[in-house]
Amino acid sequence: VQAEIESKMEELRGKAKEQSKNARQALKELEATRRQMAEALAPGAELPDLATPETLDSLKSDDVLFKIEVVKEQMLKMNPDLTALEAYKTKTAEYETRVRDLEAATAERDKVRAEYEGLRKKRLDEFMSGFNTIGLKLKEMYQMITLGGDAELELVDSLDPFSEGIVFSVRPPRKSWKNISNLSGGEKTLSSLSLVFALHYFRPTPLYFMDEIDAALDFKNVSIVAHYIKERTRNAQFIIISLRNNMFELADSRDLQDGQLHQVGGDQPLGVCGGARQP
Repeated sequence: VQAEIESKMEELRGKAKEQSKNARQALKELEATRRQMAEALAPGAELPDLATPETLDSLKSDDVLFKIEVVKEQMLKMNPDLTALEAYKTKTAEYETRVRDLEAATAERDKVRAEYEGLRKKRLDEFMSGFNTIGLKLKEMYQMITLGGDAELELVDSLDPFSEGIVFSVRPPRKSWKNISNLSGGEKTLSSLSLVFALHYFRPTPLYFMDEIDAALDFKNVSIVAHYIKERTRNAQFIIISLRNNMFELADSRDLQDGQLHQVGGDQPLGVCGGARQP
């Protein structure tokens, strides 16, 4: 599901970029059309300066009449551009077409952006739901396995959970909080198994292979882990390579010859523990 969401989001990013590019191009074409319309309506035209009350008072009637005659002669010599109106209509139609193209590109961009944001929210909601469920179950598993410890998962960046990662910290019984990288071998094993069991609770896997997970554990912790696998994971099968007899004692299936564990690959006995029996 996560991969599908990532793929869809990448596709939407591409569509959003394309629509933004189309919108910018439409704006450029609209600006060019506007300039052409202005030039077609009055090419090279300049507005005369307006007269003020003071300049009007200073004019003589003869001067005014003379200027009127001059203006009339200039008007008669003018050749109006009769194609300007048709050009105006053409440019107006082109302008309206560009406006519609811009509106369509903007609407498509907004649609893609909304779909993209919806997928981002869905990914975040599903991730946080799983993260919180696994975090609560991790506390329960670690407390049960260690008989009193505590564990937690913490987002490095709570505002953007996908940018930095997750910190896994534990507090073994009668000790302070530590990052998992600073634990001893046995403590790391118990912490890792607690996380595996929490993940199994959230999204079960039918089959697990584990190689000497109890090598760094004492007798008490081996028994705790073995009993948990035996009693609490009946919807999965665990195949475990182990050297510890108290792990074999709880196995549903053991490879024995004359009452002795059969040696697999030299001195590696094979034990199979789990609630899901195979025919």
